[in-house]
Amino acid sequence: MSASEQPQTDPPPTYEQAAARVEEIIRRLDSGEASLNETLDLVKEGKGLIEVCARELAAVGDALEELKLDELVGRLEREAPPT
Repeated sequence: MSASEQPQTDPPPTYEQAAARVEEIIRRLDSGEASLNETLDLVKEGKGLIEVCARELAAVGDALEELKLDELVGRLEREAPPT
């Protein structure tokens, strides 16, 4: 199969898109109108979306932690007595 014949995969959803879809899934499940198969499909989809959100939040948390460390190093360097 050549590259042009391979099925294209959609890019992963953004945090905002994933969170909005999770809210839709929750509303559908809360309605009680979903069949058993639909419920299973929605739960599976929701789990994947929650994992996307968790990864995004972890990445943002790591970036914030790095910024805090950089800020602390800068402050310590400014406050350190000259050598």
